[in-house]
Amino acid sequence: MQLVSNMIEAHIFRQKDDKIEFLLIKRAEGEIYPGLWQMVSGKIDGGEKAYETALREIKEETGLTPERFWVAPNINPFYEPAKDYISLLPVFAALVKYNSQVTLSEEHSDFKWVEPAAAKKLLAWPGQRKSVDVITEYFKNDISFLNFVEIKL
Repeated sequence: MQLVSNMIEAHIFRQKDDKIEFLLIKRAEGEIYPGLWQMVSGKIDGGEKAYETALREIKEETGLTPERFWVAPNINPFYEPAKDYISLLPVFAALVKYNSQVTLSEEHSDFKWVEPAAAKKLLAWPGQRKSVDVITEYFKNDISFLNFVEIKL
């Protein structure tokens, strides 16, 4: 069995006062996991750095450009039975303007802005829900001991 890191997870959020909302996007029919609510995810292209993939996928899947962008201190692991490998996904947090207009790709059929509790109810995998908790704790409570590395845009 192999250990690979060939995908990313990017959580887009907006903030107004002390309120945080996450952008969730719904997988379109005909795609893998149709009807599934998720954050932005995608495969790392050859030669790309993981953060470059996250920025590219954010633009492709939502039409958004982050104002600020961080590496979240969380890795989302999952097992891929068809190819018998464990994948480790680096997690990113992307802040966008509160009134940003979302433009979905053909991979997705719907989107919604939701508070953290609602996001956790809609996300399918525990690692994704943990990422919501980590990001919320950091940005809502200004927890200084968490190490969010900002990538300058």
